[in-house]
Parts: sequence; structure tokens; C-alpha cells
Amino acid sequence: MKEIVYSFVESIVNSQYADIGLLLTAFAESSFFPIPPDALLIPLGLLNPDKALVLSALTTVASVLGGGFGYFVGYKGGRPIVSKFISDEKLYKVKQLYNKYDVWAVGIAAFTPIPYKVFTIAAGLFELDFKRFMLASLLGRGGRFFAIGLSIHIFGPSIKPFLTNNLEVFTVGFAVLLILGFWFINFFLKKHKA
Repeated sequence: MKEIVYSFVESIVNSQYADIGLLLTAFAESSFFPIPPDALLIPLGLLNPDKALVLSALTTVASVLGGGFGYFVGYKGGRPIVSKFISDEKLYKVKQLYNKYDVWAVGIAAFTPIPYKVFTIAAGLFELDFKRFMLASLLGRGGRFFAIGLSIHIFGPSIKPFLTNNLEVFTVGFAVLLILGFWFINFFLKKHKA
């Protein structure tokens, strides 16, 4: 699988249509494609660190639009497909988790290495509020891709080993810090209201 990913990335990065390839990959990965856009964003950003933030913005927009498409797939046709693979009992348990955690689940999946496409389709299937879904997707995907783009913009090619070897740890760690930050703010606000 690694060879397939490497060959796909190399063919896009060395193409005159690299930016379009990045956008299409970001869109498709949010609903059905297995290769994450980071695999293209990192090498394209490293080729031109001054363009890394623009690439991050484009990747975010394409990924969020792809997430909207995944939501639509789940909303319109997800139940018959999912019912073939998951029992009604398990599906009900997943729905309860969505009811409990709502768009937090989407936002975290959008930022971390958790397969975002699963959450976009499930969000449509369980009819999460579309506007809130898109906002959570924008914040999660934007946070992830801008963290990569900003790192490349600031550190240039020297950041490559860190990003290629530690991207999953970096995004999970950042997501944990983000959640703790929101929890602390919520705790602080509740304490001062009392």
C-alpha cells in the first residue's frame, strides 16, 4: 500500500496540475478516497514554503466541501448501505454516541488521523445539524491543514522529517490540547457565573 501511496503522491506533485490534484484529493478523501490530502499538502508546501498557507486554505475548502458531499451521501443513501454491514443494534449504539457528542465527534475526526470520511457519512446518516456539521468540519480541517501549512511556512524544508514522521502524534496531541482548552474555558465560565 505504501508504494501505491508514494507513487500516487509523486505523480501528482511532479505534475503541472499539482494544485488541482491536491484539491481533488482533499475533496474525495472526505467521503470515499483512502489517501489523506496531507500526503500532497506537505510535499507541495515544501516545494514552495511561501505558498504553504494558500495551499492549506485551498485544501481546507476542498476538504470541507467533500465532507458536505459525504454528509449528503449519508443523508440520502447511507442507511441501506450501512445496514448491509452493521446490525440495527450496533447502528443504534453509534447513533446514541452521535446524539451524546454531536459535532464534537466530527470536529475531532476532522483534525486527527481518525478517518474523517466515516464521520461525514455518519453525520448525514444520523441527521446532525448541517450548519453545525460544516462549522465543525471547517474548524477541524482548517486547524489541521493550517497547522501543517504554518509549520512549513515558518520552518521551511527543515520541518519535513518532523511532519513526515510525527504528523499523527502532532495532530492527536494538538487535538487533546484543544479539547482541554475548551474544557478549561467552559469550566472557568461556569465557575464565574455561580
